Amino acid sequence: MKTRKDPIMNRLHSALLAAGVVLAGLSAPAFAQGEAAPSAAEAGISPAPIEGAAPGSAPESAKGAEAAVGGASEHGGEHATPHYPLKKPAYVDWSFAGPFGHWDLGQLQRGLKVYKEVCSTCHSMNLVSFRNLEALGYSEDQVRALAAEYQITDPAPNAQGESFQRPGIPSDRLPSPYPNPEAAAAALGGAHPPDLSLIAKARAVERGFPNFVFDIFTQYAEAGPDYIHALLTGYGEPVPENVTVQPGTYYNPHFISGPALAMPAPLSEGAVSYDDGAPTTVEQYSRDVTAFLMWTAEPHLVERKATGFVVMIFLIGFAIMLYLVKNRVWASTPH
Repeated sequence: MKTRKDPIMNRLHSALLAAGVVLAGLSAPAFAQGEAAPSAAEAGISPAPIEGAAPGSAPESAKGAEAAVGGASEHGGEHATPHYPLKKPAYVDWSFAGPFGHWDLGQLQRGLKVYKEVCSTCHSMNLVSFRNLEALGYSEDQVRALAAEYQITDPAPNAQGESFQRPGIPSDRLPSPYPNPEAAAAALGGAHPPDLSLIAKARAVERGFPNFVFDIFTQYAEAGPDYIHALLTGYGEPVPENVTVQPGTYYNPHFISGPALAMPAPLSEGAVSYDDGAPTTVEQYSRDVTAFLMWTAEPHLVERKATGFVVMIFLIGFAIMLYLVKNRVWASTPH
């Protein structure tokens, strides 16, 4: 059966086609004689900021970012946007990985020491209290002594209405080395260091298809620790000729937001001494502090995995029981 078209819609469709032809004819002569199209600067359009530019870098860092891929992209373009990180992190064998993962308390204690002596000079950890460190194997007295090493600004003023500092107590949170983010940025050349409390869950490199499908079965959740470990150990590589590193930044191909970042290499050989005889290398420091940051981001990781394993066993047993009951109930009923 034929359908009757709406004459109003037909006329509207014809009018739109005619308007498109007229506009195309008006705009085509502008470049018909070989004229070059006006650039964004000539047209008065300011370029949009590049996502992931290195902290504190100048707008010219966009040129270095484009050059970071050798002037070519997966589509064959000459000035295509690069994909960061330039090098994806390698997979590290963590003790807390997998459905039966567990915390290595010795490693976590070493990671806390690396954080105290290296990372805490710039980065805060505002969501971790001193009393939480008892989960790392420290006694209550040890935690109390550790908290007393810090001077904490009491949130409540004294009788004269003035703020004052006092030794820390277990209920206090690990203090920031700067009074506020603005002071931190001013002291570090305009780059505000992020808080490290949840950094292991907040930073990760996408694995893409089909890896994220396999992760459902392998319980892979270590993308954040793998990235942090790669970033901490990725300094010192030679800068390629086609990469421009802005002054005040440091080349690191594992950085997720650009070819360089404002943080210099924080770890060096022998910077932190270990009491348990562990190697004092950058690789060991990186593994220890990364494991500690994963614990601060998800301290109940091991308990969650243990609970999930018990739940899965229960669901499998419950499904088998339902199947057997169904067969028993309907055994005498003809199908």
